[in-house]
Formats: sequence, structure tokens, C-alpha cells
Amino acid sequence: MYNWKESLMLTDKGYKDLKKAVAACTITNLSLMLPFTVTIQIFAELLKPMMAQEISWTKMWFLFGCGLISAVLVFLASKNDYKKTYVTSYLEAENSRISVAERIRKLPMSFFNSKDLSELTTNIMADCSTTEHVLSHIIPQLSANAISITIICVMMALFDWRMALSVFITVPVALLVILGSKKTQARLSEKQVEAKLKASDQVQEYLEGIKVIKACGLDGSKFSALDDALRLMKKMAIKMEFITGTFVTGAQMILQAGVGLTVFVGTYLLTGGSIELIPMLMFFVIVVRIYGPVLVEFTLLPELFYHRIATKRMRTLMAVPVMEGEGVKPLTHWNIDFENVSFGYNVDKSREDKVIKNLSVSIPSDAITALVGPSGCGKSTISRLIARFWDVNEGSVKIGGIDVKTLDPEHLMSYMSFVFQDVVLFNDTVYNNIRIGNMEATEEQVMEAAKAACCDEFISALPQGYETMLGENGSTLSGGERQRLSIARALLKNAPIVLLDEATASLDPENEALIQQAISRLIEGKTVIVIAHRLRTISGADKIIVLQEGRLAEEGTHEELMNNKGLYERLYRIQQESLGWSV
Repeated sequence: MYNWKESLMLTDKGYKDLKKAVAACTITNLSLMLPFTVTIQIFAELLKPMMAQEISWTKMWFLFGCGLISAVLVFLASKNDYKKTYVTSYLEAENSRISVAERIRKLPMSFFNSKDLSELTTNIMADCSTTEHVLSHIIPQLSANAISITIICVMMALFDWRMALSVFITVPVALLVILGSKKTQARLSEKQVEAKLKASDQVQEYLEGIKVIKACGLDGSKFSALDDALRLMKKMAIKMEFITGTFVTGAQMILQAGVGLTVFVGTYLLTGGSIELIPMLMFFVIVVRIYGPVLVEFTLLPELFYHRIATKRMRTLMAVPVMEGEGVKPLTHWNIDFENVSFGYNVDKSREDKVIKNLSVSIPSDAITALVGPSGCGKSTISRLIARFWDVNEGSVKIGGIDVKTLDPEHLMSYMSFVFQDVVLFNDTVYNNIRIGNMEATEEQVMEAAKAACCDEFISALPQGYETMLGENGSTLSGGERQRLSIARALLKNAPIVLLDEATASLDPENEALIQQAISRLIEGKTVIVIAHRLRTISGADKIIVLQEGRLAEEGTHEELMNNKGLYERLYRIQQESLGWSV
């Protein structure tokens, strides 16, 4: 027996709801036969004068009452059908989207290096929508039609097996045409999905790089990648519709040939005296009633084949192992130790492309530790390994003597605050963007964090103050204002470990002074890791770790490193000399 639960990736509740939907659709289909039965009986009564008989108006009123009752029963069955089929399928699709989003949230950052944003968006939106449509419009109706047609076929065969056979003989033939094209449609579906993803990637790249495109005049033929991707998507869509439509139309023509076959067989039997007029008319009415829903389902069957491609992508996503660990192991000490750590972003272990190479270093608690070195030496990578955005390939990273690999990532995050150079803000109010740092915070605590981060002045100047919508990624704010909001978040979170990654880079002197003031409040009494290229900003750090090509070059205070005349002293001297440069 075909396993719909596994094929559609349904929850236990979703599978139970699907079975209820099939039952509800079957009841609806059978209930729709009641009005036809009443109609046939009325026709039989109206035809009595042609046979020298009188119409029984008592019976006509009775049939009229039966018609009203059947209409009510059809309404109730349809209402139950809608509730059991459509409402439950929408709820299951909602659960699927949430499940996929939760899965993505728990995946290691290495996963996102190999996936495009458009593909993940397709998983959450398009693939779940396909499942929703299959659950609401295809499987329940298709299964119910198969059940109800079988029941009606058996009942009709009791009257006349020859007529019943003429009605239903074209159904399996038409179905074989659709099923025979399954592989062809699946192959075309895969190509169409690839074309859609490629087009989505190009659209996203075009929108994200619109400033560069405008500045460099990359319009028209100079930016042909998007045009080519959209043309390919159009070509594959037309090809898919044409070939699919050919098979579906062929199946529908075969199915509808059953109407002519039924009329021919009925007429032949009637003229031969093998069947009476009323039963023949009953078969004529039923054949029209049955073929209608089946014709609709034939047009939807290709989507069921396409759905297999969607679920294949979903299975691939859900099979990616998440980052796991204990969520109850408390951290009580904040010293951080790297023990023989090696790490590379590329998952291909055969390549020697390690960013961090056999690094052993300690970061003391309740102190400011700066990570410095040339670009590409691994400074930002170290902060990401501390936060367990990635897991090390070799060695271990420990906080308070506990390996971060043994900790649940979300539990680990509760002990850390981040202030990055590239601030991410959401298209929401200023208030809600700050409150992300601590969703349990009161309004008063949010305001205090904003004031401590030197945000209150510019927020008050906004049109709606703290209720002002920021636009996508805070597009209505300056770089310095966005940076201060991220510091307000970190202040509100009040975590014992603070990671600062180029938090004051590329800012004007006024904003830099305000941000330095905000940071001084943020790091008070915390274990702080600072990543900076401008060495003068970290000369007062308690410890400076100098990296070169992923290895520890030297460590110590500013004075000790300057006296060592090593890499740090050379970098510091070069930067000091560059301060006198002018244009």
C-alpha cells in the first residue's frame, strides 16, 4: 500500500486529517447522487402521460420534499468537506513552514555556504504551498472519486452490467495515459524547477546589486544574466505546459469518449428491448455527473508528480544534521580556551585550506581581549567558533572548561551578545528591533538600553519615535545609528560574553565617539573579545592576541608587544605613519 504519510512528509495529525478529508470528500460525492436520483424519478413521473398513465402529484410533492432534503444533506456534506479538507490542509502547510524554518534555524552555518537564499525561500514558501495544494485539491478528491466511482459502478452493475461497463471502461484507459507520462513529466518538472531557482538567484542578485548596476551602467545587454535566466524559465514553462497538456488532453478525450460509448450501448440495448427508457436515462445522467470531477482531477495529476520534486528537496533539507548539545548545562566561568584548534570553511577535507591552524590560546574572563592581524588571518573566524556558528574540524573551544560542542547552540547564545560591523535590522519598529535583544524586557528597560547606547536622541527625532518603521534592514537610518541600535540590543541582553567585530569601522568621528561611549557601558564587567583593524582603538586592552595566517604570532599587552618589535609593532607603526597621509 502506498505510504501517503511518508511521501507527503506529513505529521501524525496531518495523516489522520488526510484520511478524514478523503472520507469527507467521498461522502460529498455520494451525497451529490441524491439530487440526480430524485431528478430521474421526477422525469419518470413526467413521462407517464406518454405511456397513457397519469402523473401522481402526491408522489411529485414527495419527490419535491426529497429534493429539499437532499439539498440540505449536500450542503452539510460540503460544509464538512471544506472543514476536513481545506482548513486542515492549510493548518498542515502552516506547520510544515514552521518546521522547515525551525530546521533551518538550527543548521550549522556551513550549510548556508552551499545553499542559495532563493532555494531556501523556495523550500519554505513554494514547496510548502505545493504540499498545501496537493492536500486540499488533489489527493482527497482523487481518492474520493476512486472510491465513489467504484461504489457507483457496483451499484449500477446491479441494474445492468453492460451499461455500467460502457460508463467506466474509459476511466482506467485514460488513467494509464496519465501514469504512462509520469517519468516524462517528472524529468520536465526537475528542469523547470532548476530554471526557476536560477531565475530567482539572478533576480536576487540583480536587486541586491542595483546600486552597482546603476553606478556602472550595467543595463540592457551588459546585464544579460537575468534576461537569459528569465527566458530559460519561460521556455521551460511553455515546454512543460505543452507536453503535460498533450497527455492530459489525450486522457480527457479518451475519458469523454465514454459518453458516446454509453449513448451507443444504451440506444442499442433500448432498441433491442434489453433495457427500459428510465434506467437508460439514469445511466446517461450519471455518466455526465461522474466524468466532470474526474476531468478536473486529470488536469491536477501533473501537479502531484511535480510535488514529488518538491518533497525530494524538502527531504534533502530535513536530512541535514542540526547542531545539537545539552541545553541545561550552566556556564559559570567565562574564560575561553582554544586547544589545538584547526578549522576550514570548505567541507572538502582533502584540500589544505584551513583558516585556523593548530591554534592554542586563552582569553581571560572579565577582561578585554583584542584579536588583531592582517586581513584573512582568522580574527572573525575565531569569534564565530566561540559562538559555535561553525564547529571546529580539530581540537576544541572551551568556555569555563566546557566544550562548546557539547552545548545546545541556543543555550550557548544566551551567554553572548554581538555587535558586528554589518548590522542586521528588521522591517519593524525601532522599539521591536531593540527588544529582540531580550523579548521579556519591559518598555522601561528598552528605553534605558536605548539611552545607554546613545540612541534616544535620534529615535526621538524620528516621525513616530520608537514606533517608527525602519524599512528593510534599517534603510532609513545612517550607519552610525544602525550600529548604536545593535549596541542597544546587546545592552538589553546583558550577556556575560561580548563579541565586538569591527564595531566602529568606517564611521565618522562623531558617531565613533558616541559608539565608543555606548560600548564602554556595554562591556563593563564582561568578558570581551574585540576584533579591530585600527590598532589605536585597542591599545588599552587587557590582552592582545596577534594572528598571522591562522596561527598565533604573539600575545601580550600593547606595551609588551611594542617592545617585542614583532608583527604587532610593525602593523602599529605602519598605521601610525598612514595617519599623516592626505589627498
